[in-house]
Amino acid sequence: MSTAFGECAETVGRLFEAVTELERAGEMLQLSPLAGREWFKLVRQKLLPQLRDEAFLIAAVVGGTNIGKSVVFNHLADEIASATSPLASGTKHPVCLIPPRFADQHDLASLFDGFELQEWTDANAALVDHAEHQLFWRVSTALPENLLLLDTPDIDSDAQINWERAEHIRRAADVLIAVLTQQKYNDAAVKRFFRQAAEEDKAVIVVFNQCQFPEDDAYWPLWLETFSRETGVRPEIVYIAPNDRPAAEERRLPFYERPWPTETDTVEQLDTATDEPRNLREDLSRLKFEDVKLRSLRGSLKILSSEDVGVPSWLHEIERRSADVRSTAARLSTDSVVRLSDWPTIPNPLLVREIRSWWKARQQGWAKRINTTYDTVGAGITWPFRMAGRALNRAESVSPFESLHKQEWSAVQRAIEEIIDKLTWMSEAGSNLLRPRFEALLTGDARVRLIRTARSEHDACDLEAELHEAVDAEMQMFRQDSPESYRFYRQLNNVAAAVRPMTSVVLFTLGWGPAGEVVAPMVANAATQAVVHVVADFAGGTGAAVAGETAIATAARSGAGFLEAKFRRLQAAFTTRRVDWLAALLKRELFGSLPEDLQAAANLSESEEFGRVVALLNSLAESAVLRQDQTPSIPTNH
Repeated sequence: MSTAFGECAETVGRLFEAVTELERAGEMLQLSPLAGREWFKLVRQKLLPQLRDEAFLIAAVVGGTNIGKSVVFNHLADEIASATSPLASGTKHPVCLIPPRFADQHDLASLFDGFELQEWTDANAALVDHAEHQLFWRVSTALPENLLLLDTPDIDSDAQINWERAEHIRRAADVLIAVLTQQKYNDAAVKRFFRQAAEEDKAVIVVFNQCQFPEDDAYWPLWLETFSRETGVRPEIVYIAPNDRPAAEERRLPFYERPWPTETDTVEQLDTATDEPRNLREDLSRLKFEDVKLRSLRGSLKILSSEDVGVPSWLHEIERRSADVRSTAARLSTDSVVRLSDWPTIPNPLLVREIRSWWKARQQGWAKRINTTYDTVGAGITWPFRMAGRALNRAESVSPFESLHKQEWSAVQRAIEEIIDKLTWMSEAGSNLLRPRFEALLTGDARVRLIRTARSEHDACDLEAELHEAVDAEMQMFRQDSPESYRFYRQLNNVAAAVRPMTSVVLFTLGWGPAGEVVAPMVANAATQAVVHVVADFAGGTGAAVAGETAIATAARSGAGFLEAKFRRLQAAFTTRRVDWLAALLKRELFGSLPEDLQAAANLSESEEFGRVVALLNSLAESAVLRQDQTPSIPTNH
């Protein structure tokens, strides 16, 4: 059993960690907390502390109000361990007796999770009312080394806090000593408590207390039959005790064992007479501790694996809610896309100028000298044509970057307005799971704050520096990814520098030189103009060699498609940087982790965390501890 328990303990420990991680991952699904689920409480309060090789039992005396639980407890302890009171609801906190050296070998706090442990020095301490869940303990030399004995608060008290304490005890206990009376055997709260105990397959010993003899001899079996039928409890041993207060207070109350229908093929009977009083403590100490412990733990494991109330039911709930979020997210993705189709692109002349600057910065030797001299002359020659072009097109007296900056801000404003409108729609049309998250984004003056922050950041943006960085990054990538093409166009650049004095006149007369400064803005085919500028750039000068020298013309024509693609990529790269800035702003100032959380919630049932829980649950179902068919029982005394 040691190996089986060890393997099972390891699996349960890993399962505990896995379900905790899955709960964190599924926060958006708004599942009820694990801490409030019965199977999780069993894991934390029963299985984790007690799945060990050592076989010890925790026996708890439980029952309703004013039925003599503390009396039975004191008889089991063979001392006045717990104060008795003729008043109802005497014991407010559980009290525990442990054998010598047990506290040195075990972690009591883990065995009684949910309680604040106090060393017990006064028998009346458990009668004092406290809001905290306290458990008083002390060592008893009368107990066997592997038995812990508990007295508990009333399970039918009007104080709900007593129910919580009793439930903590039920989960921790291996054996329940149920104290019943004629008044309490059919109480709804009592039956609810023991019904749960039966589902956990707890071993139950029944003590029918405060009986009137011989009148009740004909009735207590009927009472017990009703109790057993309505709770599912099958008592392992049944005792009856008379209503004798002096004997109860002096710890000389007799307990008579009575036969009760049990599965005799799994019960080891004790050869003693049933008309002699029994010593409850001695009977309890003769239990098959390992078998009862295994039965108690197996009952908790079955609850854990139950399709109706265990981990599988929780997983099914996650699947349903995850599917709900997934369908809602898919609809929102389709209906609420904000398309930045009107985002301004970098004007071709600005991009061409930056590309030329990049190439010139990398020219060396005679090519650099020729281009520098020619650009100086070319700038002077083309100045009148550039001025004529501006006059013909009535251009505004603002720099191209200033104009681009204004266009961008208009696009940013439109995007923010549309996004806020879409979020408002989502908060109204989304599912109940998602609506609170969308509403949280729109609290207060969200729109005003977002626009104010965007304006501040956009005003501080240097578009010229952004363009410089974008072109440099793309050209460096071009050099790295296409080294042969890069070398070819670099060589072409040097050749162009050598032939520029010969080709310039030809280009000028064909309209590809300075006259292009006038004509270019009026050409309808933007793609053609893009090719012209790109070829000019890669050829390396103001009067780019697109026609003229045969070798240059041939190279340019053969690479025109490639050059146009590179030009478009450079434009897209700059636009992407600018749109990425807006996206980063929206995520930081508005969305936060919502996109990632939404995607994680939609795919949670297919996540690694979900799969890990399923795998561990399957491993637990195949464990030797859970697969044993025989349910050990407690030996009786007849």
